[in-house]
Amino acid sequence: MPDQKSIAHNFDLAKLPSDYVANPYPYFATLRQHAPVHRMPDGSYFLTRYDDLVSVYRNPKVWSSDKKIEFKPAMGDSALYEHHTTSLVFRDPPDHTRLRKLFQAAFTPRAIANLEPRIEKLVDGYLDKAEDNGQLDLVEDFAFMLPVEVVCDMLGAPSSERNSIRDWSQAILGGLEPVLTDGAREKGSEAVDHFKSFLRDLIRQRRANPTSGESGEVLSALIEAEEDGEKLTELELLHQCIFLLNAGHETTTNMLANGIHELLTNEEQLSKLHQNPALVESCIEEVLRFDSPIQLNNRRALEDTELGPVKIPAGSKVHLSIGGGNRDPERFDEPDRFDIERTNNKHLAFGAGVHICAGNTLARVEGRIAYSKLFSRFPGLHLSGPVVRSPRIRFKGFSNLPGSIR
Repeated sequence: MPDQKSIAHNFDLAKLPSDYVANPYPYFATLRQHAPVHRMPDGSYFLTRYDDLVSVYRNPKVWSSDKKIEFKPAMGDSALYEHHTTSLVFRDPPDHTRLRKLFQAAFTPRAIANLEPRIEKLVDGYLDKAEDNGQLDLVEDFAFMLPVEVVCDMLGAPSSERNSIRDWSQAILGGLEPVLTDGAREKGSEAVDHFKSFLRDLIRQRRANPTSGESGEVLSALIEAEEDGEKLTELELLHQCIFLLNAGHETTTNMLANGIHELLTNEEQLSKLHQNPALVESCIEEVLRFDSPIQLNNRRALEDTELGPVKIPAGSKVHLSIGGGNRDPERFDEPDRFDIERTNNKHLAFGAGVHICAGNTLARVEGRIAYSKLFSRFPGLHLSGPVVRSPRIRFKGFSNLPGSIR
């Protein structure tokens, strides 16, 4: 068995050990102790300390989110490259600032308030069906269904398209994995093309029949959004809608599934929630910290800089280990303990700084309603078979969670 220093020294995102997907946290702990700013064989750096992540997040003048340079070698001039270099999350100020202001139409307090009754109705419907069947897959029949239907409602997309949207989304987000194969690039590019065609029809319909403000629909608001006389270009509108559909359900699906799994395998914490349902909000924050649905972000140094004693040359890429930062004992007491009563839980699951997730409020609303209704209605809910984890590295979640209410 290699010692801890060797494990840290040899850590490489391109050649991860077989047990990493199931439980990456021991590796993060080893890196924090022995190589918190770890240089990998490709010259990029892997960061696992909370304070280092915050420092990078909060300094966009030094640390760029633009990915044109990084993505070009693997993606070429593909549709996948066009999407990931046009969407909001991979743009720098001032362009990011302009897009985000226009994009905020999707997440105003009014828009989210309009969605709450729909979220409650959707959750009740899933649980009614589960009660009739006596069982449900907690991913396929619940954690996936809710956020994808909510985001379809937000854009006025028919829910009948939700499976296509999921397939497209997974192919596009798969392009962000540390290693991109030719097959994954082609599949992601095809998904972008399908998505754009689907959205062009949707936008054409919405321009003819604007319904902004009705039941949380926001596509009309995105079409009409204007900041200092500027609107989204057609290309920007298409890619921000793709981003909204992808980000709006993928991470929330993982958040819901990760939390359900953690509670169903932790009798003490589930009992606390049953005894005090008001803990649901702190429970959500602990789920986000303990098993973050997004595990990695990336930045590129625009100038020579330093992180602690380590000098980082201009042009270097850094990987921000959200899972590592959220388990940093310098920031969180007993970080490897799942505690739904945890306070002062300023985790980094939604990032920080100018790029903090625009949909974090909506995700929390979905989590509050979903957890509250699921665990109060089915106090005997339990896992009824083997669980299947998603094999991806950047996004952490489950493919299947078989559950029984009897």
